[in-house]
Amino acid sequence: MRNLSTFRRCGVIAAAVLAASSTLAGAAEATTAHYGPAPIPPHVFAPYFQAYLPGDPAEMAAQSGARFQNLAFLETDKPGSCQVYPNGVANGPDYADAAAKLRATGGQLIPSFGGAWAGDNGIEIADSCADVHAIALAYEQALVRYGATQLDMDIEDNSLTNAVGIDRRNKALLETERWAAAQGRPLKVVYTIGTGPTAPNGDAVKMLQNAVANGTRVDVVNVMTFDYYDDKQHEMAADAKSAAAALVTTLHGLWPDRTPSQLWAMVGITAMIGLDDYGSGGEAGPVEEFTPDDAFTLTFWAWQHGIALLSFWGLNRDNGTCVGRHTDGCSGIEQLPWEFSKIMGTFTR
Repeated sequence: MRNLSTFRRCGVIAAAVLAASSTLAGAAEATTAHYGPAPIPPHVFAPYFQAYLPGDPAEMAAQSGARFQNLAFLETDKPGSCQVYPNGVANGPDYADAAAKLRATGGQLIPSFGGAWAGDNGIEIADSCADVHAIALAYEQALVRYGATQLDMDIEDNSLTNAVGIDRRNKALLETERWAAAQGRPLKVVYTIGTGPTAPNGDAVKMLQNAVANGTRVDVVNVMTFDYYDDKQHEMAADAKSAAAALVTTLHGLWPDRTPSQLWAMVGITAMIGLDDYGSGGEAGPVEEFTPDDAFTLTFWAWQHGIALLSFWGLNRDNGTCVGRHTDGCSGIEQLPWEFSKIMGTFTR
């Protein structure tokens, strides 16, 4: 029954998307051609591939249908370094071959810089490296290596209060944006930040204010709608919606000249499928659980509101092999293999 239900739910979303897309066919024919790396679709599903776990992004894409993935995370191997590696491991997998295979299917492996571990340990590159130009080079080299046209800045924990690192990062992003523009290369910059159900993280908002002050273009702000750690009951899809609406209010304060539709088109939402981290440390409050039904509800709502990005943490977890447990390699709930990917993948258009 679950399998049939999943395909029916996917069909509902896909049919709605196709119906709306058909009215845009004439406009699409007139779109200017791009040479070199293709731009990211304006509405894209791109889950996170966890580089610290075994697996290959291209193989997972073939099984899950997730052609666009965030490579989590690019970090320096030690504080003070200006060189980044997947998972901060110099001799680990590079994933360039997987990126090429994804591009061959029309997808991308999107370099994601930062993450909680990097933020806590001084290996997020803008915290680690004192040279703005070297940071920009790392961004540019990652874009070239993976053939990507999007950068994700997942800025968490201590990185959110490192004012020097925040300013360096935004200056480096501005340099990279100018580099891409000079090449005629499409580029989207995404900031991924924490949130509560009713407001984004305050330090993250200050980081965005610094981006505005530096003249750095921010295309998408992606809120992580999980790990609330407030010991309260949560309806995860409903709270994701309210967090996104609160983000739009915040974005209006930062970019007051933009229309409501333009602000919604800056929104990204990242869920954590199944059980999130709350409870893994012995917390005794209500479980925070994002179900396949939540995925269907949120995907359809995201499509209706025209947001830019729908994602989840993490692709390696999209299976039900560890029901009731909090682990990195599975969702912790009963589900079909790749069920979340197949539901949320209908969002890309």
